Amino acid sequence: MINFIIVFFLFISSGSKITDTQGQQPNISIDNKGIIRMVYGEGEKIYCMTSANNGVTFSEPVMLGQIKEMHLGHTRGPQIASSKNYTMVTAIDKAGTVHSFRLNHLNRQWSRSANVNDSKGSAVEGLMALTADKEDNFYAVWLDIRSEKKNNIFFSSIDWKSSAWSKNLMVYKSPDEHVCECCKPNISFNNNKLVIGFRNWLMGSRDIYYAVSANKGKTFSVPKKSGTGTWRLNACPMDGGGLAISESGITSTAWRRNTDVYYWSEKQPERKIGTGRDVSMAQNKGKTVVAWQDKNKIKVMDMNEETITEIGTGISPRIYTLANGKVICVWEEEKVIRYKII
Repeated sequence: MINFIIVFFLFISSGSKITDTQGQQPNISIDNKGIIRMVYGEGEKIYCMTSANNGVTFSEPVMLGQIKEMHLGHTRGPQIASSKNYTMVTAIDKAGTVHSFRLNHLNRQWSRSANVNDSKGSAVEGLMALTADKEDNFYAVWLDIRSEKKNNIFFSSIDWKSSAWSKNLMVYKSPDEHVCECCKPNISFNNNKLVIGFRNWLMGSRDIYYAVSANKGKTFSVPKKSGTGTWRLNACPMDGGGLAISESGITSTAWRRNTDVYYWSEKQPERKIGTGRDVSMAQNKGKTVVAWQDKNKIKVMDMNEETITEIGTGISPRIYTLANGKVICVWEEEKVIRYKII
């Protein structure tokens, strides 16, 4: 039985939106000063909007780059991470190159950076994630086919002084040849701990696993499974779930199994929290929130209060915690960017 309160809110429209901004797959980063940057794709162009007031208003979009035949849609699209002095954006083209762009916070200028993957055409699936620590180090994870043309988990990093990403590291290769081929991996940094999450393919099951690094990605632990149940599936669920690390270093995950949404934290049992797909989560200062798509409804659960809020309609929600204790959820609805402060 699911023991929590469901709170419904009615809106005149299906959630707040930023003017009538056309775009897909919005993602957000929040830097050390609390500045919010929202990146999204439209066709082959990448745009970024900024908010200095916790999402009350955003700037006009700025085109930061253009990628021919950019992957976009179904959790594919530009990724963003911010740190003290820089912001990094990555995106993948259909030929399998992971492009990157860097913003200098001081002069507010975007510039093209080096490609992330060091093997030509190795990221053709177009699925990756990006994060940063507070000292201008950036970390990327993606699905990569350089080993036997099978998708497995690769990693690279870059610091503010470097012009090139580090030599790519294979974090995990499934003994059953490949991980789930169409599920976006996740990556998070907190409390000097770097964690990668991904949906595995192992003995016919597609479950969520995670690997931990205590040395900023030089080495990773052997991946462990999140939760206790399993999902045997001879198809691709197109859902990599969400990942977070608490201030005390505890890893938590949220994901879809069949038609249900589960939440799990280390040393605690998994629990079903709803039904749906396209799961995202965030955690900060003891506050944990999970967002997902239930049919065409966007739902957000406050794990502390055990309440669920329906905030609009659309697809591909992504949720983040703000410096003022509130949260922001972004998603797309018929290729229009929407967001809501909760």
